[in-house]
Amino acid sequence: MRTRRPADAPSGQSAAGCGRPPFDALYERFGDPAVRDLAWLLFSADLLRAQPDAPLANPWAGDDEACAAAAWLTQLDRDPAPLHAALDATRVTRLGRYAEALLGWYLAHGPAPRLVAANVALRRAGLTLGECDFLVQTSDAQRLHWELAVKCYLHAGLEEGVAPSLADFVGPNLRDRFDLKRAHMVDHQLRLSAREEFAWLGYEGPWLAQMFVKGWLFYRAGKGAGATPGDPPELAARHGRGWWVTHADWADFAEHEGVDGWSALPRLAWLAPRRIRPEPPRSEEFDERAAFAINSQVGDPQGNGRDAGSHAPGERRGGEEDTLAARTAVAAPVTAATLFASLTRPHEPAMIAAFVADGAGGYVERSRGFIVPDDWPARAREFARP
Repeated sequence: MRTRRPADAPSGQSAAGCGRPPFDALYERFGDPAVRDLAWLLFSADLLRAQPDAPLANPWAGDDEACAAAAWLTQLDRDPAPLHAALDATRVTRLGRYAEALLGWYLAHGPAPRLVAANVALRRAGLTLGECDFLVQTSDAQRLHWELAVKCYLHAGLEEGVAPSLADFVGPNLRDRFDLKRAHMVDHQLRLSAREEFAWLGYEGPWLAQMFVKGWLFYRAGKGAGATPGDPPELAARHGRGWWVTHADWADFAEHEGVDGWSALPRLAWLAPRRIRPEPPRSEEFDERAAFAINSQVGDPQGNGRDAGSHAPGERRGGEEDTLAARTAVAAPVTAATLFASLTRPHEPAMIAAFVADGAGGYVERSRGFIVPDDWPARAREFARP
């Protein structure tokens, strides 16, 4: 059996002897947003370390498979139409469902591993007990049960003398907490493939249950930021990081970032770092501020709010086809003042990205984070440590 990458190593780290690219280099190859999102899902760093009760998924049975996947993605980027068609057919509006659609399509069409089944429901006496996200078989004959989660949590801050905990990482709308999510995955979701109801379905095992957990963690910046918090032992050291600032701190924070502009990120654009390509000249006058206001807020944390299917700043709204490309589009950056003035729901957090010009008329993302209401930090600390 071939040796697998240690589960808590960064999943984009270069592999010796293979020329396996780090994720940043891989991302730079791709021009299609959906392909970049898929590459991020496969190659970006994990959020968590492996623990005895919570093994982590690794898509590759060896470095050769990682290289084969990178080459396959390169070909897909040249002709992403099949991926686009599959994603448009799902009409996803939730970030988690979008990630599931991407990973499922890769497992069905990519070089390895092989998809056995997806969304396998377990039932007893007419009640649904849960669903196994993915059943896969690797090239070295392992049978794996993967539970996928893509999460964005904000660090709520620490009281002096209190040990770091996953409980300190909270969802932007304070309806979710990292410790609770991990506990649900470990205590319920990973155990589904060991239940007798799963055995009744006829999927010959044994199955090794693993977590496939990706995402971003955001830490306070600006004048209100304290000392950099230590990581809880469950966190992977090189997890994706961003920032958050309050309304009161926004102007000062933005002034010192040294970027060329700011854009709101639609919910389905929360995966890979974004790239904005130059747009052809518009034939009609475009009200930048009004368009920005359409989709500047987080909305429902699961993507069920009105922002989930609305148009990103700069998109044509009237009569535009409702495709995934339309729902993930990011408008050209605006000034910090314009962005802040355009927040239509100031009582809710807003996901923002900082962009720098790429020298070819487009922009690349430098960092991302949240602007939160001034009372959010106190409410977040209460939610984290009630």
